[in-house]
Parts: sequence; structure tokens; C-alpha cells
Amino acid sequence: MFEQFLTKLRKYEIRMRKAVNSERHGNFHSVFKGSGLEFDDLRLYQYGDDVRTIDWNTSAKGHGTYIKIFKEEKEQTVFFMVDVSASQEVGDAVRQKIDAAKEICGVLTLAAIREASRVGMMCFTDRKEKYIRPSDGMKHGYSLISELFKLQPESTKTNLSEAILLALNVLKRRSLIFLISDFIDKDYEHNLKALARKHDLIVIHVHDQRETNLPKLGIIPVYDAERQSMVWINTSSSRYRTGMREQYVKRRQELERLCRQNKADYLSLNTQEDYVPALIRLFRVRRYVKGTSERV
Repeated sequence: MFEQFLTKLRKYEIRMRKAVNSERHGNFHSVFKGSGLEFDDLRLYQYGDDVRTIDWNTSAKGHGTYIKIFKEEKEQTVFFMVDVSASQEVGDAVRQKIDAAKEICGVLTLAAIREASRVGMMCFTDRKEKYIRPSDGMKHGYSLISELFKLQPESTKTNLSEAILLALNVLKRRSLIFLISDFIDKDYEHNLKALARKHDLIVIHVHDQRETNLPKLGIIPVYDAERQSMVWINTSSSRYRTGMREQYVKRRQELERLCRQNKADYLSLNTQEDYVPALIRLFRVRRYVKGTSERV
């Protein structure tokens, strides 16, 4: 089973790489290129230097005005935060949201490792289910994907706020973070803003068509996996169906607005559809924006 999973990931990764590299300018490497700056040295201020780089603490000692010299971080850390709570177990018998989330994480892990990035991962529910420290090399990448594939969460609940706080404490340097979740939770907005300010954040919002277009099956029992209880719902009720759809749309719009306001990339993916084209479009946009900002 794992070999089949890995073969599928390799095919998707090659497909993405070919599509992104087919553009006239740039290549797949620019998607994972480090964008952080690391302090290197101090030197005396010269006319024309950016005043924002002045080190006021050193300059206050009275030996002249000094500015900070930075160098680009050569080593980029790519970190995956994957929601593995029970709400991800929505879909048909063949494919659930959690399956898509694991595939997306696996494909991007292969892509990042091939670009010599350090890759780490945290899978979470309302607790830390699995943490893998960032490292490089294909052996590490395969090990990460294997751990993700076989993971069986201990908890069913979700706590996005705590998961984000844990990531903020673990990652000291600016990193590229992929946060993959269905975002069926609340009160995580403050920590998400902090994560976007400190890191280069890509939010991947996975959802299933049943969350917006539930089949009309009459009154049926539905098991709430997070609360571990059975509830009866009338799937033929237009009021219920409309309310369910509006709830999803509201959650998506609020999340998208939050990302836009805090300069985080947002991507909504239907787990029943081919997600590769959407990832390709995201990477093309990121490559263009980063390339433009570097020239400026």
C-alpha cells in the first residue's frame, strides 16, 4: 500500500515540476527559495544607506552610527502542519479529506526535498500527534512520508490555536509553512495572524462536496466523529441544506479574508477533484510575485 502511495506522489510531483518549469522565466526552485535574511555583521553608516538598518543600540554607545548587514539565508526550512482530526474523515469510501491532505503533504515534501530544503512536519488534532524535526535528504523525506501515511491519531478533536502556538514556539527561524486543514474550528485567528507575520505562510483549505451539497437521503443518523456521538439530521430539509452551505461559505470567506489581510497565500481544494492544477497555479503566482519583489 505504501509503495502505491509513494508511486502516486512521485507522478504528481513530476507533473507539477514539468508544468512550473515550462514557463519562460524561472523554475520550480524559486517556489522553495529562502526569503529570510540572517544578520551577518555591522559597519559604519554611509550616505545613501537605508536608515531602517541602523543598529540603534550599538550607535548609542557613541562610537559612530552603525548599520546591520544581512545575508540571505541559504537554507530554507519547509514545515508542514497537517490536521488529522476526525472532521477530516469526511468523503466516500475511496477518498476522504484526510487522504487528500496526506497526498498534498507528501507531494510537496518530495518537491521541497529535491530543492535541497530542510523539511519538517507536525500532525495535530487537539494535541501534537506527530512531530518530525526539519532535516534534509531524500531518506529523511521518505521517512516523513512513511510516518504520515501510517499515522493513526489518538484524539478525534481539533485545536488549531494550540497547534499554531506550538509551531510558533518550535520554529525559531523564518520558514515556509504549509497549513493543511478543513478549518472546522474557532478562536484560532489571533495565532494565525502571528504565524503569518513571522513566517511565509500558505493556507490549504481542504473540503468535501458533502459539506456544501449533501445528498437528499431523508432523515438519517450521522456519527459526529469529533464528539463521538450519533445525531439524526433531515438531509431533505431545504433549510438544513441551505444552512450547512452558508456555514461553509462563511467560514471560507472569513479565512480567505484573514489570509489576504496578513499576506498569507490561500488555496481552497475540493478533495474529490484533481488538486495538482490548483497547486501549479499557486506556485506560478508565488514565483512571479517573489521574482518581482526581488527585482524591486
